[in-house]
Parts: sequence; C-alpha cells; structure tokens
Amino acid sequence: MGSVTGAVLKTLLLLSTPNWNRVLAGNSHDCDDPLVSALSQASFSSSSELSSSHGPGFARLNRRDGAGGWSPLVSNKYQWLQIDLGERMEITAVATQGGYGSSNWVTSYLLMFSDSGRNWKQYRQEDSIWGFSGNANADSVVYYRLQPSIKARFLRFIPLEWNPKGRIGMRIEVFGCAYRSEVVDLDGKSCLLYRFDQKSLSPIKDIISLKFKTMQSDGILLHREGQNGDHITLELRRGKLFLVINSGEAKLPSTHVPISLTLGSLLDDQHWHSVLIQRLGKQVNFTVDEHRRRFHAQGEFSYLHLDYEISFGGIPAPGKSVSFPHKHFHGCLENLYYNGVDVIDLAKQQNPQIIIMGNVLFSCSEPQSVPVTFLSPRSYLALPDSSGEDEVSATFQFRTWNKEGLLLFSELQLLSGGLLLFLNDGKLKLNLYHPGKLPSDITAGVGLNDGQWHSISLSAKRSYLSVAVDGQVASASPSLGPEQIYSGGTYYFGGCPDISFGSKCKSPLGGFQGCMRLISISHKMVDLISVQQESLGNFSDLQIDSCGITDRCLPNYCEHGGQCSQSWDTFHCNCTNTGYRGATCHNSIYEQSCEAYKHRGNTSGFYYIDADGSGPLEPFLLYCNMTETAWTIVQHNGSDVTRVRNTNPENPYAGLFEYVASTEQLQATVNRAEHCEQELTYYCKKSRLVNKEDGTPLSWWVGRTNETQTYWGGSLPDPQKCTCGLEGNCIDSQYYCNCDADRNEWTNDTGFLSYKEHLPVTKIVITDTGRPHSAAAYKLGPLLCRGDRLFWNSASFNTEASYLHFPTFHGELSADVSFFFKTTASSGVFLENLGITDFIRIELRSPAVVAFSFDVGNGPFEISVQSPTHFSDNQWHHVRVERNTKEASVQVDQLSPRTQPAPADGHVLLQLNSQLFVEISAYFGSGSSVIYNFQENYSLSKNSSSHAASFHGDMRLSRETIKFSFRTTRTPSLLLYVNSFYKEYLSVIIAKNGSLQIRYKLNRYQEPDVVNFDFKNMADGQLHHIRINREEAVVFVEIDEKARRQVHLASGTELSAVRSLVLGRILEHSDVDQETALAGAQGFLGCLSAVQVSHVVPLKAALHHSRPAPITISGHVTESSCVAQAGTDATSRERTHSFADHSGTRDDREPVTNTIKSDSAVIGGLIAVVIFILLCIAAIAVCIYQQKRLYRRDEAKRSENVASAEAVLKSELNIQNAVSENQKEYFF
Repeated sequence: MGSVTGAVLKTLLLLSTPNWNRVLAGNSHDCDDPLVSALSQASFSSSSELSSSHGPGFARLNRRDGAGGWSPLVSNKYQWLQIDLGERMEITAVATQGGYGSSNWVTSYLLMFSDSGRNWKQYRQEDSIWGFSGNANADSVVYYRLQPSIKARFLRFIPLEWNPKGRIGMRIEVFGCAYRSEVVDLDGKSCLLYRFDQKSLSPIKDIISLKFKTMQSDGILLHREGQNGDHITLELRRGKLFLVINSGEAKLPSTHVPISLTLGSLLDDQHWHSVLIQRLGKQVNFTVDEHRRRFHAQGEFSYLHLDYEISFGGIPAPGKSVSFPHKHFHGCLENLYYNGVDVIDLAKQQNPQIIIMGNVLFSCSEPQSVPVTFLSPRSYLALPDSSGEDEVSATFQFRTWNKEGLLLFSELQLLSGGLLLFLNDGKLKLNLYHPGKLPSDITAGVGLNDGQWHSISLSAKRSYLSVAVDGQVASASPSLGPEQIYSGGTYYFGGCPDISFGSKCKSPLGGFQGCMRLISISHKMVDLISVQQESLGNFSDLQIDSCGITDRCLPNYCEHGGQCSQSWDTFHCNCTNTGYRGATCHNSIYEQSCEAYKHRGNTSGFYYIDADGSGPLEPFLLYCNMTETAWTIVQHNGSDVTRVRNTNPENPYAGLFEYVASTEQLQATVNRAEHCEQELTYYCKKSRLVNKEDGTPLSWWVGRTNETQTYWGGSLPDPQKCTCGLEGNCIDSQYYCNCDADRNEWTNDTGFLSYKEHLPVTKIVITDTGRPHSAAAYKLGPLLCRGDRLFWNSASFNTEASYLHFPTFHGELSADVSFFFKTTASSGVFLENLGITDFIRIELRSPAVVAFSFDVGNGPFEISVQSPTHFSDNQWHHVRVERNTKEASVQVDQLSPRTQPAPADGHVLLQLNSQLFVEISAYFGSGSSVIYNFQENYSLSKNSSSHAASFHGDMRLSRETIKFSFRTTRTPSLLLYVNSFYKEYLSVIIAKNGSLQIRYKLNRYQEPDVVNFDFKNMADGQLHHIRINREEAVVFVEIDEKARRQVHLASGTELSAVRSLVLGRILEHSDVDQETALAGAQGFLGCLSAVQVSHVVPLKAALHHSRPAPITISGHVTESSCVAQAGTDATSRERTHSFADHSGTRDDREPVTNTIKSDSAVIGGLIAVVIFILLCIAAIAVCIYQQKRLYRRDEAKRSENVASAEAVLKSELNIQNAVSENQKEYFF
C-alpha cells in the first residue's frame, strides 16, 4: 500500500524521526490533539497485567513510569489493552511503542472500537486489511493516520504478534478531537414528523443525511409521500438499506415499477452507519458508509408531488394509506439533516414544526448484548451445566455464511449417548443417538447460512425432543421412551476440543464459523464476559464481545452478471450463462472478431462476438463469412425494400433500423475493423434528395454518431453527393445525384457507404413523395466489416534497447495481459510496471520457465510455469496472465495454468504509477515537418480497401480532442498547427520565454484567443504530456496530468473548411499571428510522441503507412522514443527507422539514439542486471483488460508492419498450431 502525503500531526513535531505509516491522508480539519496523555489511571484497563508496575496505566507514549509500559501476565492472542476516552471522540491517528528499555514490543495488532465498552467493532484499512504493523524495537514510534476516522468512546488494542525473544509490551497514544452530535433513540413504536415551510422547499431537490445504529434487521428510517402514490422511503430490510422512490406519473419504457436502490449489508450490528441521499431532478445519488450507487431516472420523474412533511423512524398512522408492509425503526439516529435543517435539534427545542409520536429519548441506549465470534473450524466454547435437571435445554442466536458446521453438542448421562445440533446444507439438523436404538433426526429451517441472525431453542425432556428455529417449532417427536434425560454436564458450542482433552464431543461436518449471542443454558443466560476473563468454561480461537462477520459480496467482485456467493473465508462467482469464465467471470469465452475465429480455423457460420473482450459489453450473435477475408455481417430489421408515399417536409417519413447488437457493441465492432461498408439504395420517382432552389436536403440518413448525413451510397462524406456525381455519369449532368433530376420515371442512387465512423445507418428520413406521381423506396443492406486492426499488429525487437511504452497499467481490481512471443534468448523481462511498493512483472526466468511476479501491498508473490521443452526455440508461444481479487494465474500455450489464491483479508487494489507505454514517437530534425492534408480525396467503391481522409475541406469542426507528448530544448517551437481554407487556425507553440501557448483563431476578422501556461519552462528537455478538449467555445487543457485549465473562446465556435495538420516547421506562407509565425519559422527540434487529433494519428500515418496516406514528410523525421532526451550522442543500440523527405519512401539515414529511463516499463529491455535480447521476434501482443466499475483507456496507438511482414506473420501463426486456445490479444 502506497503512503500518501498528508498533514503531519502538530503535537508530534517534537518527537525525533518518527516512523510514519499512514492508512490514507488525514482529515481536512484540525483534529489531531493527543487524547491519552491527560487521562486518569482509571481510564486504562487490560485483560491482565504481568505485575503492578506493568499495569495498563503505564501505557502512555514516551513515558517511563512503572516498568515502562503495559505487559500482560501471559503473552497470547487473547490479551488486550483498553482506553476509555470518557465520551465519544473523533479519532484520527494512533501511535505505538514497545516497553521502555526492554525486549517487549508488539509487531502487529488489531484495533477495536466501541461506544459502550461492549460489542466491539474492528477497524479495517481499505475495508479489507485487518491488522496494523507494529514496532520493530522498544523505543521507536509507529504512527497510523486513520481514514476514515473513528467516532467512539472506547478503544482496544489486541496484540497479534510480538517479539519472539520477549513478550507483549505496549505504550500508546491516540490523536483526535471532541465529537459533537445530536442523537435520538426510537423504541420501535415512536417516530418524528417534520412539517416544513412550503416556500423553503424545492419539488425537484432533496438532500438527506443521517447516521443510524440498531440491532433490528427491519424498520422504516424515513418516509415522505404525496399525491398519486408518489413517495420516497428509506427502509431497512434484512440488514440492507432500500431507497424506494415512486413517481406515480413516471413513464417508464416497461410496466411502471418504483425505483429501488439497495446498499449495505449486515447493518443491524449495533454500530453507526452513515447515509446520504441526494436527489436533483432525475439524478439520484445514494451513499451508505463508503459504498455509493447512482441512478438516472427515465420519463417524467424529476417532479414528485409530495406533501410538505416527512417522518423519521416510522409512518404515522393518521391520514396515511401505505400500500406496503412496514415496521417502525428500533434504534438510534444521529445528526439527522433534511435539506440543511437539523431535525433532532428542532425536536429537542420542542419546535412546533416537529411532532413527536411515542416515547423518544435524546440519548442512545446501549443494549448489553455480548456476541462471540468463532474464527476458525478449530474454535469451540465449552460451558458447564450445573442445574442438575433431567433435561437438555439451550437457546442462542447465530449468524453465518457457511452451510455446514457444529452448533451444539451435549453428552447425555445414563444413556451413553449424545445430542448434536448442526448445520447441513444451510438446514438445521438435530441428531440424538444412544446405544441400541436408531438415531432420532429432526430437520428444521432452510437457507440459514444467509448471514442473518437466527434464533434457536432446543429442548429434550423425558420422551420428547423439540427444536424451534426463529420461533417456529419444527418438530416434537417421541424419542427415548420412559428413560429420563440428564445432561452430561458440558455443552460444546461451535466445535469440539482436541481429542487429547478426553472429550466425547463429535463434529461430523466440522466446526462452526460465525457469530453467536444470547446463549442460555437451562433457562439461565451465560455471562460471556466471565468466559473472556477465564472464570467460566473454556474456549479456543474465539473473539468474545465482537461479531466479526463481513459480507464478502459487498462490493460484488463478480463481473458480467456473475452471481456472488460466500463462505466465512472467501467468496465464489457463478459464471453460468454469462458468457464469461474464471474466478471472477472476467474472461470471455468468445472471440473478439470474425478474424480471430478465422485464425482458429473456423468456417463460415453464426458466432458470438465479444468485441471488447473482458470489458463491460456483452457478447452478441452474428454471421462470419469466411472467404479469403473474414467478413463480419450484422443484420437489422429493415433489409427488405420499403416503399414510401405521401410525405412532405411537414409530414416526413422516418424509417428506423434496429440491429442485433446494441449501439455500444456496434461501435466496438466497427472500431476494431479495418474496413466497414453498408449498401444503401434510394429508389426514386419524382422524389428528390435535395431542393434545387435553396439546397436544403429533402431526404437524409443518420448514423451511429446521431448526426444527419446527406451523402449517399458510394460517395465520400461530401454533402448532397452520390456515386454518379463523383463518376460524372448522372442522368442529368447538372446534378450530383440521379434522383435530383426529378424525372417521372424510376431511377436510383445506389452504392456502399464506407466511412466507418458514420456506420451503421440507424435511420432514414424521406420528405419528398407528396407531389402527384411521386414515390420513393429504399433498401439497406447489412453492416459488413472485415479485418481486425487490433489483432494483426506486431512489433520487432532486434536490439537490447528495443522497447514499447504504455500508459500506467490500471488494473486495481482485475486485469489481464496476453501476448505471443518467440525468441532464442534464455532469459529476460517481457513486461514490468512499478508502483511505490506494488509492481507486476512477467519474465522468461530460464529457457523453460515463464514467471509472473507481483505485489499488491502484502508482500511479493510469484507464479511460474515450467515447460518440458524450451521456450527459447524460436517458435511462437502464447502467454496469458490474470490478476483479480480472488486469485492470480498464468498460462503458457496449452500447459496447465498455475494459480495463486489471494489472501482472504488483505489488499485488493493494485496501485501502479510508472509508465507502461506503447506509442508512435518520432525525432524531428531541424527544419523538418510532417503535413497531414485533410482535403485529400480517395475513391470508394464496393469492397475497396482504400479509406478517406478523416476530415474534409468543407467540414465545420466544432469539437476536437488533441493528445500528444513532446520533449525539446528549443524556443520558440511549433508543436502543432491546424489551419483552414478561411484563414482560421489552431496552433500549439512554445514561446520564446519557454511558456506553452495554445492559440485559437476561429474567426478571420478577430485576434486569436490565447491560453498561456507559464508556470515552468516547457523546453526543459523533459517529457511533457498535453491533452486539449474543445466543445464549441469551451476548451479544457491538461498538462502532465497536473496543471488543468478551462477557458471560453471569444473568437468563435467552429473551425471551418479544415485544410491540414502540421507538425514541425510551417513550409508555406500563412496568415497567422506574430508568435505563431515565429515558432512556425523555427519549427520543432526534438521528439514528438503519440500525436492524435480526434481520430487522426499523423505520426502513424507518416511512419507506419502500409497504404497511400495524405501525408507529406520534409526534412529529417526519424522514428524513435521520447524516453531519453532527443539529440543525445549515438551511444545506444536502440532500434529506429528513418524516412525520406517524400511520402512513402524510406531512407538509410543514421538513426537517432536514446537511453532508457530507469522507471520505464520495459518489454525486452534491461531490468536491474537482467538483459533480455529478443533476436527473432516478429510480433508481441499485449492485451490489457479491466473491470467495469474501474478506469479504462482506449488511447493506445497500434503500430502496423508493412504488408510483406504482416503476410509472413499471418503465415507463421496459421501454420503453427501449437497455440489453438481461445486467445484474446492485441498485436503491436
């Protein structure tokens, strides 16, 4: 776990060199006063003390009183040190020391807290880490900042491990401040009714915050209702919170049902839980403790017709007609605010706006229930029965997630038999056995392993045996005849002691793991505190006065709809019918494209495609036509010819197309494809596409961008043009489309739409069939796509210093990496990414061993796969690595996968911060430039492999996203320049003073808008990352993921008639401002990397073109890395490529060289002293997948080989059948 810089506790500044360990950053307010040093001796208590001079009162930090700290009589895991702060306080940090001048110190401990000194709750870091690391010697101080802070009166430190050459010894300090709150206690029959001023309330906005604690699993926390059945209700059901919002006028797409959001679990634990509800129109945010859900409603939801009163704790009976069963809340509420109003304070002041119904107290009562936790299958609690009565009688409550486990065993005197009460498959079973008779069995209850409290009552007396579960008597059966039953004197709860103790206790299904409370034997309640003090009974591996149950399915780490179930120690994911597999349902069982199925040798047919692999999109069924090229065919509901009549601009016809896939699935499929097309035919008879008088469109179609398109089949995205207009063979040469001739005979405009960013077609609109003899018809073919641009990417590593870089690997909860490799090297690193302490590494450890090592904060782990043959055989091998909250795994080829289970209670988040980049980078020599011409036109026809430029000369650009990285030492410099035919432009420059300037001139008659960043010299030779997003007149700029600014442009909102994009020197005269002109004349000297303007990638087009591209290269532009400072001496052996001054031709110039940065992610590079030389790699693929609730980047730029290299790669992979599994990878 990485430490995060926070505020240092002011009272600790006098201490010498403290050893800081912080859970997370501290509070935003000043709350760090020492709380222990001023306490009296009576405020300290402990489980025991070694002597009077080792008592708990001597446990103050840095004090030397007595023996210099607290030490218990016996050092074991049942000892504790407790402090009473006198009242509830906010606790923000803790500190520990060992015993002064001794060998006594604690190396790890648990921290517990309580309001009453009973029913303790354990503080957990990151909601998963149970223990705190302690001290390494007697005198150093170890601090922990707590986030979130604790609000409690009592704290208890429980040592887990200590110096093996000494004993337990502790000195402590606690830091925080006073905690003030308003509290109300409701008894399950009472409630508060708040009537508010109508003028002070918004009908579309509500903000409600409160804290609650209770031992009851059900109850209404708040309710507000109104007309037409509208209401908002917050209700506790089975220990979970349900927020129900019902709008009687909501027009939902299906049958109307109320909105119901569920959060939290096990909330009936008699500990405080925080709730925040924010409703603004259709947006609802619901937060319980650290968990949050957001909901955006459909239909007429924003306005609720509600009365001007709200009740808390129940629903008042008078005048209320509630249509659902409900129960009043029994427990305490704290700091209850409704739209900023302190409701409890109003109630205490007897404000007339508050009506108190029933008995309420303005203090919180604390039920003195003492739970006990059975921590392991070896746990047990042995209690004596001294009643001497002729019956076996016991009652208790339990909660657990386990299906099996012993609840109670009692030996029977006189009969030499025994009585067993145990769980079997979530059902309660009572078994009575004795010699000479058949066992008597009773089964009761079902699903008792649901984590809820269940009450058990057992009675065996004379000839009857009975058991009740949750008040329901399951059975009462004659069992023993005339004999009387006498207890064997000892009741064993939860398990049996070791057989060496001589007990006859039996546990056929193992021990119980869970919690028990309210244990009664022979109608007498058991004092579990006496058990804890070892004055009653015996026990092993228990945690008394605390219920340590947790819900491992909250949050649900099962992905893609996998069903989560759990036991006491772990959770399980049922992936049935999800289309995914693996420990967390992370891996798709389907391929990502028809191209991938073809690579596996599949023939034509219907296949499920999962376009984003382990991403959030579901797989869908489509047809793969396996010709020489694998064609993806996506059908829709409008493939037949559809005739249209009687339309006009006021009464248009709209034909909608519904596909077998969602919009998101279609977008992912189209984005992966190399080429997509869709045939659109428009039949016309006196039905025009364009009004020839004013040029307004009369018919148009809409694509997935939801933008109106007026070009037709076979044309480029040029407005109001068709195929015949481009080819010059329209039936009337004065028009660009056949239908615009407006003839009284049938003709058509037919062709393939091939600009894939607009595909597929989702709607067609026709408005010109209302005149006499006018008619139209249309037919849309299926969406056809071929190729997989993410499958056949490859990269060669021919030198020691070859590498690729990726953005930081964001796989906090779940992620996977896969790639092919081949090599003759015997060892080396494939991939590495580092955090402060966390890391991941995949390497060839030896010729026959591939190893995956990682650290997520609880120490390094390593998994390795060993092969009977060498991996360094110059053959293709496939590696797939996955890490999730459940396990880590690695598989190579068809060898058995190796797995490493995740710790049951440890870190779950993988936190990395170094780079892991793959990108196209180039070194620009003096006077060089790359020009991408947007106005270039390329012919498009059916099955053509050419593609158009991404923008066109007459296009109006109202938004763009620009991303790039650079390194230079020259000022001034031109980084990027986009111009138009109308003297409008955008320039990104480094000014003479080293500041970064972004200049927008969107109106030729106005001066440019300038966004200036002068916080540092950007020409400092360091690598800088720039991101610019413009949405009309609003521009957002981010530099190095640190400096951010949003500005509003005054010069305009559109860049009209985009002409070209320039990197480096501006070669031709341009009408620009003086600063841009000066920078443009100088150009750029250094390294540019990962340049992207919307979907245009100019460096890729320039340096990795495998087909004609609208690119002009001038001067010395060399593919290189931006890791080292550009222009350093040629001492590295890094692989580079040079290109000549004209497009499409290479030149054997001397390569620019760089050195490798130490914290970089290295593929085939130098890690520590390990040098990995990949001699013959033709392709390596890395595919990074992650979970839906987390962070995903689509910004990686793929690099393409020339056609001949790609053909060799395809041939090799198709011939070699060693890897035939369901692979999912990107080839770079």
